[in-house]
Amino acid sequence: MGDRTPSDVADIVDVVDVVIVGAGAAGLAAAIFTRREHPHLRVVVLDGAAKPGAKILVSGGTRCNVTNAIVSETDFWGGKRTIIRRVLHALPVAATIRFFEDLGVPLHEEAGGKLFPDSNRARDVLDALLRGVSASGAELRSGERVLDVQRADQGFLIDTSAGPVACRAVVLATGGRSLPKTGSDGLGYELARALGHSLVAQTPGLAPLVLDPAAAQSVHAGLSGIAVEGEISVWVDGAIATRLAGALLFTHFGVSGPLVLNVSRHWARARFEGRGVRLTLNFYPGDAFDAVDARWIAAARERPGATLRSVLADRLPATVAQALLPALQLQADRTLSTVTRDDRRRLVHALIAWPLPVIETRGYNYAEVTTGGVPLEEIDPGTMESRMCPRLFFAGEILDVDGRIGGFNFQWAWSSGRVVARGMRALGGSPSR
Repeated sequence: MGDRTPSDVADIVDVVDVVIVGAGAAGLAAAIFTRREHPHLRVVVLDGAAKPGAKILVSGGTRCNVTNAIVSETDFWGGKRTIIRRVLHALPVAATIRFFEDLGVPLHEEAGGKLFPDSNRARDVLDALLRGVSASGAELRSGERVLDVQRADQGFLIDTSAGPVACRAVVLATGGRSLPKTGSDGLGYELARALGHSLVAQTPGLAPLVLDPAAAQSVHAGLSGIAVEGEISVWVDGAIATRLAGALLFTHFGVSGPLVLNVSRHWARARFEGRGVRLTLNFYPGDAFDAVDARWIAAARERPGATLRSVLADRLPATVAQALLPALQLQADRTLSTVTRDDRRRLVHALIAWPLPVIETRGYNYAEVTTGGVPLEEIDPGTMESRMCPRLFFAGEILDVDGRIGGFNFQWAWSSGRVVARGMRALGGSPSR
């Protein structure tokens, strides 16, 4: 990527053992674990931001969902789950909780197993990690942007905005492309490619979805701010590829909420691959047509004078019930005794497969993670070392791994950072000066 040659290393005064590129969650964790396990190594963390850790600060609604009470490989998509499982096992949840307690950040559990700092402040998580880096003896250089990484005779030569640095090992913990305002600009992907890696194409993940306002059943605009429990089916090439359940939030532009964020990666990747993809929403999660139809038949028998709106409002917020029926050209005040079999079945079909006419995600500016990245098959899961370029390591979002919402992506950052420290055993003694 640059025009320096390996011979330049001899003229560089700044020679260290390990350079970690990126001071986000994965990079800070990798620095702490590496220095704790190998205190003889000189570790330097480089980050282009004047104040690193911006993504940590905005996570979890500025509360930082550090991890989850139960984490397994099934909570992730992307690369092979057998590899993901091995990395996660290097730092299980219990060890992660102890790690943060040692840093002075006790955690508490909330709905869905989400673990937050007791203070409910993301700032406390970031400050604790920064203190941990300092206490470990690693050196954090903020405002020093990496421009290029090249192989050299004894390791790597790194061009930075503050001048060249030579090192024996490099860790790319640069994140992905999500939330670019926090500094995630995709640089790590280009560095990885230049050092011999292939890349899985990237798309936004954990992103809100934009719905077509002109579609006949687009009711989102009038329901902005209303949440419902539902189940979304992802149809790819005419068949259901994935079903996920959870909370959906209607917005002025479309839909959001945990369920939609989890679904977004599946829609985005199918669309990117040029496949036919559509989403349907089931307002009766887990129930199929026959079960829901039986409920409406029973309701008509027991409450023949009840209106469609009132019966539907038993299940959904009244505003949602009021919006759905006109979209189906059904009068909200119509009594169940006057509803024909065909209209009832048409209503039930709509309630278990309501079309969500997605036209786009809200993009990287609103995505919480990036899907795609460096293939897991190209790294050693026992060390996070590249199989293509010796002494090049990876941690965090730059890899082809993305977790569902709920603290799982942070757990991947902590665990992969922990495995990086294991990989540094191969460096042995320190020749840095």
